[in-house]
Formats: sequence, C-alpha cells, structure tokens
Amino acid sequence: MLALLAAVLASFLLQPDRAEPARRSWSIDGTTREALVFVPPKPEHAPVVFAFHGHGGNALQAARSFRIHREWPDAIVVYMQGLPTPGMTDPEGKKNGWQRTTGDQGDRDLRFFDAVLASIQTDYKPDDRRVYAMGHSNGGAFTYLLWAARGDTFAAVAPSSAPAGLRLNLAPKPAMHVAGTKDQIVPFRWQSPTIERIKKLNGCDEKGQPWGDGCTMYPSKTGTPLVTMIHDGGHAFLADAPAMMVKFFKQHQRPARDDAKP
Repeated sequence: MLALLAAVLASFLLQPDRAEPARRSWSIDGTTREALVFVPPKPEHAPVVFAFHGHGGNALQAARSFRIHREWPDAIVVYMQGLPTPGMTDPEGKKNGWQRTTGDQGDRDLRFFDAVLASIQTDYKPDDRRVYAMGHSNGGAFTYLLWAARGDTFAAVAPSSAPAGLRLNLAPKPAMHVAGTKDQIVPFRWQSPTIERIKKLNGCDEKGQPWGDGCTMYPSKTGTPLVTMIHDGGHAFLADAPAMMVKFFKQHQRPARDDAKP
C-alpha cells in the first residue's frame, strides 16, 4: 500500500494543475492505515470533507473520481484508504472496502476515522462546525454508518449509490443522496426506501422543488433538508455529483454547542 500511495504522489506531482496531496499514515491496533490529504494554503478554520471510495477502490481512484479538492479548494479533503473487506461481489474479501455495520471488522474503520479526525483537528485547527462526509457504493454505506455512529461530528453527509442499513439509528441531519435508476449493483429499489426514510426522519416536505442541475430539494422546517440527485445511469459515480455535493455542503454547518452551560 505504501508503494501505491508513493506512486499516487508521483502521479499528482507530474500534473501541475493539481494541488499536491500529503500522504498520511496512522497505526490502528498495529495495522497501518493511510489516506491522501489535500490541505489548502490556509487550513485554520477551513471546512473538512472525508471521502470514501467504493468496494475495490482506493484513495487515488477516489481523488480522481470525486474531485472534491478541485470543487472546494479552500477545504481540507481527506481521501481515506480502505482495507480488504468482504462484499456482495467479493465474499472472500480480497478487495478494499469498509465495514458495513457497527461492530463489523472489529470497528476498525470507525477507529480509523476517529484517529484521522483527531489528527486533522490537532494539526490544522479546522472549523469543527463544518465537517462533512461523502462516499460511493460501499463508501456511501459507510457514510451512512458514520452518520449513525458519529453523527454529532458532521454538518451534512452525501452518500451515493448506497442504502442506509435498517438497523442504523439515524438522527435528523442535512443529507444528499445520489442514485442511478439503472443501477444493477445497488438497484434503485433498494435505495428508494432510504430516501423516503430520510424525508420522514428529517421532517421534509413531501413535495420537492428544483435545486441545481438534476437535483430536487425537499425542504425541512427544522433545517435538515434532503437533496436527491436521481439520474438515469447505472452504478458508476456520477461526474456531475461533486459540484452539487460541494454546493450542498457549503449551505450547512453544525449548530454551535453551548459548552458554557453547567
């Protein structure tokens, strides 16, 4: 994996139009975990976006496909690297992925996220009220898991091509969901109940309204709207999604905590 990310750095350095990523590593219970981190010139008080690749992906593929650092150059963007994990199309777990439920894989990925977030907060002093998560497919499912398990951390989330597990205990939060109606790996009929569940959870209006290219917003009186981006494609990550995700993230920040109360 170290060799892979070394090649990633070389690849980015050969392309001067791209910001140079920092390769970071953490030891989690004796296992080396890694991520590519894009840091803006002024990281203090900057927003933070965590991005999670799909099953079989990696940090480089995520950076090239998601392009969050390009859409939001003022943000700290963290492309996390998964570990070999069993999945629907990979029962032996030979490809990289993320835990699917709380307790799965010994919660290794939740602990990885905790360690990375703590490092980012210590090293760069970002805006803790503007922390976001997005991911595609298995990475989208992990984004939903983070919403359930670490929900107080995030101002908003944007999963793509993934359903939320029925056992996940979600609290109201601004969310964006991207889905393809011709998805043959995670069929839209699996994702549609998640969309309806979030609308109800967030207290959204039943009728949506246009919100940017290909998007519909379902307003919420509690400030927790849902935006859907439903396209007629398949399972591949939608090229137009990053710009809309960043637009959505920019409209939301986590309410301030009143830590002064006794």
